Amino acid sequence: MARAGLSVTVLEAEATIGGGTRSAELTLPGFTHDICFVIHPMAVASPFLRTLPLREHGLEWIHPAAPVAHPFDDGTAALLERSLEATGATLSADAEAWKRLFGPFLAAWPSLHVHLLSPLRLSRHALSLASFGLKALRSARAIAESHFHGQHARALFAGTAGHGMLPLDKTGSAAIGLVIALAAHAVGWPFPRGGAQKIAAALASYLRSLGGKTITAFRVHSLRQLPPARVILCDLTPRQLLGIAGHLFPPGYRRKLARYRYGMGAFKVDWALDGPIPWKAPECARAGTVHLGGTLEEIAESEAITWKGGHPQRPLVLLAQHTLFDPTRAPAGRHTVWAYCHVPNGSSFDMLGRIENQIERFAPGFRDRILARSVMPPAELERRNPNLIGGDISGGVQDLAQTFSRPTPRYYATPLKELYICSSSTPPGGGVHGMCGYFAARLALRKVFGAR
Repeated sequence: MARAGLSVTVLEAEATIGGGTRSAELTLPGFTHDICFVIHPMAVASPFLRTLPLREHGLEWIHPAAPVAHPFDDGTAALLERSLEATGATLSADAEAWKRLFGPFLAAWPSLHVHLLSPLRLSRHALSLASFGLKALRSARAIAESHFHGQHARALFAGTAGHGMLPLDKTGSAAIGLVIALAAHAVGWPFPRGGAQKIAAALASYLRSLGGKTITAFRVHSLRQLPPARVILCDLTPRQLLGIAGHLFPPGYRRKLARYRYGMGAFKVDWALDGPIPWKAPECARAGTVHLGGTLEEIAESEAITWKGGHPQRPLVLLAQHTLFDPTRAPAGRHTVWAYCHVPNGSSFDMLGRIENQIERFAPGFRDRILARSVMPPAELERRNPNLIGGDISGGVQDLAQTFSRPTPRYYATPLKELYICSSSTPPGGGVHGMCGYFAARLALRKVFGAR
């Protein structure tokens, strides 16, 4: 909007900008931890963010030696490397199968990724999109079992699909696993030097250079609080939008927003350590992200139990170890670790012990290195960022029904001409990529200002 020459003001409810892309000293002085999102493959893949000069505004991406590691009880590990060949070297007899699955999509990435990060629409790249779509519509378990024979490849894919916060037997659960595994090969899974806050700071800095401004500690309870504006873009989930503007909507639209479904929550822990994690599989030290869940069967069971409202003894734990590659986040010789598992939405069950047990399972002696920890159950995540309803970090369930009509068939538009929704509750959904806001802004520019 600012690049189109309009006057733009961002109103931020919290004292610092960023929402899920914020950082803080959560454990001990000198240890920088990220509040929510920590690894950002979709940010470097984003067609919109790539057009912004964010490096000139202080954003520097760090690429770990390998994007992802997945350890096993026998001390081995599968690695999702940047190259298909290097990945295959850790998958034994499934090396060629992994290459057959991802090779064609990797070749089509320059055009394919634009559509993967867009609302559903017609495309001249229909053939590659259709081929991808046929696989994405399947369950993650079906893809793993039909393409791979060994446990290493099956579990590696299951771990990536687990980011989708859906049961691995559910139709469409393969989509997230395919997209982010493909992104690992195409652009890597990097993170910002110094913390996720650097992303928000760079965006705010660039906005200021365009004449825009940001006002913090301005919590909006009603549209009446807002200064006069021709367009209002709400980075809110449907429940919050109803809270500030529901009385202005017709009953049918209110009912659609009220029916919007929120997904599993996250139970997150940050640690300050006196040394690196002592992995049984040393290859894990090459990866920025580590998936701890064991076999495909274990991961599928864990996610199914959570989806049904339970709390698995051995949850899938998604872990990031930034300081192996970014020493600015901790004092010399010290380390930070970030991890979370899925829990039922709004759960108050304490998963700390089960998360640490999973880490200890693959890294005996981990607990001996803990200096301090910060625990964030779903309620605390929502307190720090009200968009994380019940701890849902994806802005709502991302199953087939809510992927193609998110949050309603209107997508970003509302019945009010000047009011739009631009949060992760709109296409293409959760993640740090800026595309929800980009498409909402494009629509507003066309409908209100007549821009092309």
